[in-house]
Amino acid sequence: MSEGPLTGIRVVDASTLFAGPLTAMHLGDMGADVVKVEHPRRPDPARGHGAAKDGHNLWSKTLGRNKRAMTLDLSSEAGQAVFVRLAAWADVVVENFRPDTLERWNLGYDRLSAENPGLVLARLTGFGQVGPYRRRPGFGTLAEAMSGFAAMTGEPDGPPTLPPFGLADGIASLAAAYAVMTALHARHRTGRGQVVDLAIVEPILAMLGPQLTQWDQLGTVQPRTGNRSVNNAPRNTYRCADGRWVAVSTSSQNIAERVMRLVGRPDVIDQPWFATGTGRVEHADELDGAVASWVAERSRDEVVAAFEKAEAAVAPIYDASDIAADPQFDALGTIQHVDDPDLGRMAMQNVLFRLSETPGQIRFTGRAHGADTAGVLAELGYGAAEIAAFRTAGTV
Repeated sequence: MSEGPLTGIRVVDASTLFAGPLTAMHLGDMGADVVKVEHPRRPDPARGHGAAKDGHNLWSKTLGRNKRAMTLDLSSEAGQAVFVRLAAWADVVVENFRPDTLERWNLGYDRLSAENPGLVLARLTGFGQVGPYRRRPGFGTLAEAMSGFAAMTGEPDGPPTLPPFGLADGIASLAAAYAVMTALHARHRTGRGQVVDLAIVEPILAMLGPQLTQWDQLGTVQPRTGNRSVNNAPRNTYRCADGRWVAVSTSSQNIAERVMRLVGRPDVIDQPWFATGTGRVEHADELDGAVASWVAERSRDEVVAAFEKAEAAVAPIYDASDIAADPQFDALGTIQHVDDPDLGRMAMQNVLFRLSETPGQIRFTGRAHGADTAGVLAELGYGAAEIAAFRTAGTV
């Protein structure tokens, strides 16, 4: 296998569930040597989330990919000593315990950096290391609620809506991976590592556009508009004659004009209000109605073909089966098939982007709980007798 751009970087993933493990997964995908640390008797709860096949959790096969798996009881003195040695071996530690937990175990950054001044400690929590909410549970759902995402998502006359997947966790993982790489780059200049304090609520808030500036300057709050946009129209999902769906966007003026010509309403293009996105939003009912009527008379394939011929923006609404069969995803290599020792050949999303010289890759799927404990401990310098004693004591 070719070396990735992060080959030589060592990462300890001491986090659970999603934002932290996803962060470590992104780093591992780019070649970092990642060691996943879990409690000997209480595995990462993510191993019990979602579907399973033949007793093997499917999500953990992706979430744990490119990670060696070891167990360690960090609440024990022996486990803490091992963790200090592990952190001394590493360039990065990713953790998402509640604030003060590492300090309570005498594993705070002061102790870890005394052994390894170049260590980057990435701390992912719901609300950060300071403030009145710092010790609240850090689930992504809370971030989706408190960031403003849920308040602006859903139908106008319906309730605030949460995503059916870990959106805030996923966004936070990308921000955390970026933060880790920023800190590692700074280490080249300063010679020292540092602490990354990432609150899961903040990255998703940053992705929601100018809502805070709008509130500050205008005193207005973005309303729920369903699939419509507050910035342009027509923009919605539309049902085709065969019962399938498409999504249409008209963020640019020329696309909006092409769409309305295509659906047989070129007359609206000359209206003064049509010249801006906000003007079109005020007439969204009329524009949506025209597009919906036109789409409803045609199959999804016919709609997509007509839009492409008109150079207008449309996309079929896919589920996983559509994604797996799409030629564009195939051309990009978006779906990777990987050999798994438990389930054989299995498909999963590939690494996030392509590099021309040092591409990332999925080297192996998620490992069983504690599968690499003995190997990692031996690499840290522990002998067979010491490892056996750790097992007897429940340290690993």
